[in-house]
Amino acid sequence: MPTRDNLPQADGEKENKIDTLETKSESTIDTDQESSKNEETNVDDPKTEVLETETSNDDTSVSSEENVSDDGHDHVQNQMDEAVAEHSEDESTIERHDIEKKDYHAMNKEELVKELRHLIQSEKIQAIKEHVEEIKSEFNEKFNEEVEQKKEEFLADGGDIIDFYYSTPLKKEFNSVYFDYKEKRNAYYQNLKKDLQENLKRRLELIEELKGLLNVDENINTTYNHFKSIQERWRNAGAIPRDKYNTVWNTYHHHTENFYDFLHLNREFRDLDFKHNLEQKLKIIERATELAQETDVNRAFRELQLLHKMWKEDLGPVGKEYREPIWEKFSALTKQIHENRQKYFKELDKVYEKNLEVKQDIIAKIIEVSATNPNNHSGWQQKIKEIETLREDFFKAGKVPSNVNEDTWSQFKTAVRNFNRNKNAFYKNLKKEQFENLNKKMELIKIAEDNKDNDDMAATTPLMKKIQADWKKIGHVPRKDSDRIWKRFKEACNAYFDRLHAERNEANKEEIASLEKKQAHIEALKDLKLSGDPEADLNTIKENIATWKTLGRVPYKKKNIESEYNKVLDNLFQQLNLSRKETELIKYENKLNTLSNQSDDRALRNEQSFIRKKIDDVKGEIRQLENNLQFFKNTKDDNPLVKEVQNNIQKHKETLEVWKAKLNKIKQL
Repeated sequence: MPTRDNLPQADGEKENKIDTLETKSESTIDTDQESSKNEETNVDDPKTEVLETETSNDDTSVSSEENVSDDGHDHVQNQMDEAVAEHSEDESTIERHDIEKKDYHAMNKEELVKELRHLIQSEKIQAIKEHVEEIKSEFNEKFNEEVEQKKEEFLADGGDIIDFYYSTPLKKEFNSVYFDYKEKRNAYYQNLKKDLQENLKRRLELIEELKGLLNVDENINTTYNHFKSIQERWRNAGAIPRDKYNTVWNTYHHHTENFYDFLHLNREFRDLDFKHNLEQKLKIIERATELAQETDVNRAFRELQLLHKMWKEDLGPVGKEYREPIWEKFSALTKQIHENRQKYFKELDKVYEKNLEVKQDIIAKIIEVSATNPNNHSGWQQKIKEIETLREDFFKAGKVPSNVNEDTWSQFKTAVRNFNRNKNAFYKNLKKEQFENLNKKMELIKIAEDNKDNDDMAATTPLMKKIQADWKKIGHVPRKDSDRIWKRFKEACNAYFDRLHAERNEANKEEIASLEKKQAHIEALKDLKLSGDPEADLNTIKENIATWKTLGRVPYKKKNIESEYNKVLDNLFQQLNLSRKETELIKYENKLNTLSNQSDDRALRNEQSFIRKKIDDVKGEIRQLENNLQFFKNTKDDNPLVKEVQNNIQKHKETLEVWKAKLNKIKQL
């Protein structure tokens, strides 16, 4: 990762020419780069309004006769200027670095808008540029991805690209909030421009006042105190326009040197000034020592910038014997803080590399999910959910190294776009199929509506049932038409079947009456008490069966009443000492009576076919058991397995006799 700061590796090298005033002109106040694109209200470019930090050796203020210098100071300080110059805009801007920069990449569009509004309302407008631009970039990336997807869907539906337009209320809200930010930022820089001019006027007045100290006829103590007052006011005078900076600072230092030359005549005051400067620089070294142990390396680096600014601009020279030792100490601490920060960024690079691995894995999974295309709606819905989950995971994965960020984002967009193309192609074909289904269902609706009042029930009922079955087979239609056409079809079918049921209910009154009689007969039979005389009891049961046969047919849906009746008979037969065959045949007579009362003979033919099949099945079972018995021909008859097989054969033979007897009875009808 490239170096992210302007701190050098302080080496303490000595400069041969310590009395040369150097200036730099690179640092500027942050401003919205898009102002050049006429997106903001026209204001003078604040980049031209910045006080640039002067980089001359602070101790060259001492008379050249003394050759006083904090050796090596320029080597470190010249490279510090760009970072320090930021604070020339406004001393309070150091607070900008304490604003939390959240993981905007992991936020959705709603969260980004909320965070942007919060920053504008709660933080200094000049302190949030990096935050705002990163939020703007993330929002635009996510919105542009959404636009691309909507565009593909629009084109897939047959739209013309010329007619495509897409926006959302959230996008409009973001534009409005961002416009508020630019308005406030422009207003801030307009005020800053005015303040810079006032500060320039104030500093020029202080230079004139400093020049006048050499011509004032007053006590040296008074003159020295006057000089200290000018220094203090100079430090608090604030930033000035950038294009005036070099001239103003050079002029100030020139007259400061002149005053130190004048002050050289009175060593007592010079030594007093040296002592004060030494105490302050030792305090700076003490604070730098603490910063070298600070775990928040970014905070330490930012405060170190201020310490260098204080060392260079706010404090004068110290005694010659202290200059090199204290500077070497400060330089060594600067180097340590710098190395701590570089180590931090190396560790951060490792995190970014891991994030890159995670994102590459997610992209690979998206490609894998997109490799196969489902052939139905539910399959695509499942894949859409999988892709959406992977997209969310991608945004939550965190930052990647800047040199691969654009490429990673491009790979992600390509993978998602390919999936969307396939999805849109499927739904485009699906819409074509749904339109064809709509036409088919409309034809069925016409048939239903044309026949709903038809009185030929025998011909119409099968037709209405068929179109209902056909409706279910056709498949989906466009969602906007689904409810409407289903309502029409259902109303037509219901109208017909309501008429059909009404007529059948009228015709089935006799069957309903028969049902009530049979239900009463069953209840009476449940309460029947047998006498204990088998012959008399059998006659009683047969009389009840004969009565049952006279009760008539019941509605088709209630035909299970026969099973209920047979259960009651089974209970009575169990109380008699009858063979299984006799019992089954007596009960079967009741079933034959029901079948013979049908309007056609199909039921009897079906019953006869059923019995013949049962006879064949039982014969097959007997043959299989007899074959199995051959495996035991050398086994004694009392073998449990042999006995079990023989018993099964006997039971099947008894069952066969019952089925044959039933077949004989049905043939007699």
